[in-house]
Amino acid sequence: MTALSEAPRTISPAPAAAARSHADGMAVASFILGLLGTLVLNLVLGPCALILGGLALARGTTRRGRALLGLALGATDLLLLALLVTTDGTLSWHIAG
Repeated sequence: MTALSEAPRTISPAPAAAARSHADGMAVASFILGLLGTLVLNLVLGPCALILGGLALARGTTRRGRALLGLALGATDLLLLALLVTTDGTLSWHIAG
């Protein structure tokens, strides 16, 4: 076989590095969803932030602070939802005018 007949080799990242990259993305997504959940759709975005933050921490993210903030914001979303349901009897908040 000659050198011309061989297919070029592609270098792929190590599986651990790829998993960590996905975990970093989950940490950032957890933070963003938790932050958005304080404003809208806290019933949906709060649990998503909790799940993504937990998965990111379990997979060893390098963005641990963002994952923890995502967990805290996700929990805040659900507490805000519980507060709204008990005080107003509604699933969303609005600024009274």
